[in-house]
Amino acid sequence: MSGHSKWSTIKHKKAAKDAKKGKIFTKLIKEITVAARMGGSDINANPRLRTAVLTARSNSMPNDNIDRAIKKGTGELEGVTYEEIQYEGYGPGGAAIIAQVLTDNKNRTVSEIRRLFTKHGGNMGETGCVAWMFDKKGLIHIEKAQVDEDRLMSLVLDAGAEDVRDEDEVFEVVTLPEDFAAVKERLDQEKVPVANAQVTLVPKNTVDVGAKHVEQILKLTEELEDHDDVQSVSANFNIPAELMEKAS
Repeated sequence: MSGHSKWSTIKHKKAAKDAKKGKIFTKLIKEITVAARMGGSDINANPRLRTAVLTARSNSMPNDNIDRAIKKGTGELEGVTYEEIQYEGYGPGGAAIIAQVLTDNKNRTVSEIRRLFTKHGGNMGETGCVAWMFDKKGLIHIEKAQVDEDRLMSLVLDAGAEDVRDEDEVFEVVTLPEDFAAVKERLDQEKVPVANAQVTLVPKNTVDVGAKHVEQILKLTEELEDHDDVQSVSANFNIPAELMEKAS
């Protein structure tokens, strides 16, 4: 994808800003709480919780915060009950967008998400309208300055990764969801610094966004990600490098 900015690369850069703002902690605490509620507190027997805890630790979340979130999920501490929902739709220019949500007020959240789609020239559709365009994958981003490509390839492929992609400033390691934890742990053991890591939805194919839609789609995806109830956003757009530079 040389010469284009994929959503996964844009998202990687945004994740660094979110980590500084502390916003990511709120989202991770919600995910840990829900994972513990659904599958119990044992990270070895609960793959979703294990992934959430690994992601939290990679973002330097203190163990006390993680433990409290788990106890809220299992009912040992009082906490809010969240409902898990996936909202799907199209952005300006026809790009497919999925927002994964954890909310304690479904009616409020759905109206707010619909308003964001409409405000930025998109439209929210029915459940399943774009989900078929995505696969669930583990994505791990590593800054190129932190690791030699051949060493990285050897480490992660041996640990079960599917692929390593060159994405401008970072290497993007792709895994199946069930192999994500093993690959992430191997990188940690080998002291390879990870910029961010998560299990997310990855598009099977991508669409280029024209000049008149670039600003709109970037604002839509950014405002969706900034919404307190949205855990993650996935999209299938590419923005040509020269248009991305203008938008930046």
